[in-house]
Amino acid sequence: MARRCELTGKGVMTGNNVSHAKNRTRRRFLPNLNDVTLASETLGRSFKFRISAAALRTVDHRGGLDAFLAKAKDEELSDSALKVKRDVEKAQATA
Repeated sequence: MARRCELTGKGVMTGNNVSHAKNRTRRRFLPNLNDVTLASETLGRSFKFRISAAALRTVDHRGGLDAFLAKAKDEELSDSALKVKRDVEKAQATA
């Protein structure tokens, strides 16, 4: 399972541990990923995603999963999130 947010594309970053003597060793900065279930009002069902804590705050700020997906770039979304976005757009177009 990749350490990548399904909604924002945020992933692992690398950097250095720096000791008091300025010795540098490589390290990894892992994203704060959480398994969450988000509900879509348009489709009337919920979806499970593995997203970062920052993405969860952004979803709440924008007013839910449907509003977040409407503004999200397709390149950043995972395959499952992109499928949900297309389903939401299709349901909103027919309604």
